[in-house]
Amino acid sequence: MDFNLNEFLGAVANTLDTIEIDIFGMATNHSKRIAFISVKIAHELQLTNEEIFDLASLAIMHDNGASMKILHDNLKGTAKEKINLLESKKEHCIIGEDNLRDFPFLTSPQNIIRYHHEKYDGSGFFGLSEDEIPLLAQIIALSDTLDLAFDLRSAFNQEIVTAFVNEHRNTFFSPLLSDVFLNIANQHEFWEAFSDKNIDDNLKKVTPIFSNELNYNEIHTITKTLSKIIDAKSKYTQTHSSGLSEKLKKMAEFYKMDTIMTLKLLIATDLHDLGKLAISNNLLDKPGKLSKQEFEEIKKHPKITSLSLQKINGFEEITKWASNHHEKLDGSGYPEGLIAKDLDFNSRLIACLDIYQALREERPYRKPMDHNKAMEILKSMAEVGQLDTDIVGDVNSVFLNL
Repeated sequence: MDFNLNEFLGAVANTLDTIEIDIFGMATNHSKRIAFISVKIAHELQLTNEEIFDLASLAIMHDNGASMKILHDNLKGTAKEKINLLESKKEHCIIGEDNLRDFPFLTSPQNIIRYHHEKYDGSGFFGLSEDEIPLLAQIIALSDTLDLAFDLRSAFNQEIVTAFVNEHRNTFFSPLLSDVFLNIANQHEFWEAFSDKNIDDNLKKVTPIFSNELNYNEIHTITKTLSKIIDAKSKYTQTHSSGLSEKLKKMAEFYKMDTIMTLKLLIATDLHDLGKLAISNNLLDKPGKLSKQEFEEIKKHPKITSLSLQKINGFEEITKWASNHHEKLDGSGYPEGLIAKDLDFNSRLIACLDIYQALREERPYRKPMDHNKAMEILKSMAEVGQLDTDIVGDVNSVFLNL
């Protein structure tokens, strides 16, 4: 299909911003500002459009490793203090690089996320210096350092920022990148772009547009990357999406689905819990019963998934299947309270498998269930009209002896 990479990148950027809400208590637009500065520098250096697009992607995803719950447990202080504490842990660089290992970049960049905290003088996490540090990593490092050190949205900080870059020429930053940034910093419109209301439009203006003819297998490679980031948010969901995908494959074989339909469903399962990035781990990992208000917060995640994906052209069916995974045939599900006539076979299938997969996993309030116990619950839900009886029976047949 004709897959607009910019639309997908926008969905990723908005989704990763929701991690910031949980960890830092606010959406800082940090990654978007990093991407904007990086792309502006790349244009000055006359990098190719492909290199610039990959740089924008990497800048937006530079902190993707921050979704790993263990890295932001016990962070205290203001949003800015929490960001700095998280950024001081090199593990997020290693995890982030690994998460993107299979991402189909246009130019095959290597070790950009891993080394995005290296300093020109060799005083970074891994001790690389000067040209040992990949250029794209150097660009992101400069952009990231400035946004962590200063509120770039404030006009009062412009002179302080430029003085800081001059001060750290040859230490934090290369002379070349320092000069390029200082040249850009003389442009008034550069600083206007950083406000929360302007950053989205300005990032779009400077990022090259790429719309590639990708097959569904290639798109699945992209969405698998995002599913790893989603699942990493809670220790109880480390393998949820991958486990759901494996079960979906087996059911697709059972139903003799063609390759394209199977891949579209796998993409939907990759993304079905995208909205959980916006849900606090205090709720996702709560050991006791959720209050009514807490459960209402949890129930928002399928709608957030839908809102994140709906601007991607060609994803209409995938978005529907991903967003419907908590709907029930009797209208008791969420977020829309759909009924049987509104739910197609694939929505019903993913809903059944999502429940089955979740029951087979450990949760903070219970141990994992075996197949028979899980099927008792699915069958009881089918009996009261919540799940498709035929699909529940097929799930039982396929997984009985596995």
